[in-house]
Amino acid sequence: MLKIGHRGAKGHVSENTLQSFQKAIDLGCDGIELDIQLSKDKIPVVIHDETVDRTTFGKGFVKNFTSTELKKIDVPTLQEVIDLVNQNCFINIEIKDANATSETLKLLEKYDLNFFQISSFNWKVLEEISKQNSKIYLGVLTENNLENALAFAKRINAKSINPYYKLLNLEKVTLLHENEFEVFPWTVNDISDIEKMKLFNVDGIISDFPDRI
Repeated sequence: MLKIGHRGAKGHVSENTLQSFQKAIDLGCDGIELDIQLSKDKIPVVIHDETVDRTTFGKGFVKNFTSTELKKIDVPTLQEVIDLVNQNCFINIEIKDANATSETLKLLEKYDLNFFQISSFNWKVLEEISKQNSKIYLGVLTENNLENALAFAKRINAKSINPYYKLLNLEKVTLLHENEFEVFPWTVNDISDIEKMKLFNVDGIISDFPDRI
């Protein structure tokens, strides 16, 4: 059962910051999950929203800031997170901005790809990556349709299906396993829900509180 910190250790430290990823490592996470947007100077940066308004003291669209300007308001580059993690755990990279895809791929191809997975709700992004580099582990994110996700995951030869945890029961997890996919539900924070996921035999749990897993 892999312990995966959502946006680092979001329940303890501000999400998608170097401090949050360090906390997840300190808590013994097997993996961390983070989100990618593209800066003005075409650098993959780690932030969930299209704007910096919710998570920083800045205002405006991420794409209008350079990576240097974003660092000043506590938005790290993907490169900085990779350096920090230093292969202590794997990194699940959720691509939010499709424009960040090629730059993210370029960066990851310098490293041992076994330490990374790319996931996205934008399935066109995953399809594109599967054509460009079949060695990168792909995770199909879904919040509403497990059957479609399964069919698509087969098509692109994904490694895992990462569903909203409320979509799952033992029968569905068994079906996904029979089709040779790993199952990483998100975002499971309540202890009773975490225990339920364990009973369903999921392969890993994505949580704001990875210490609860």
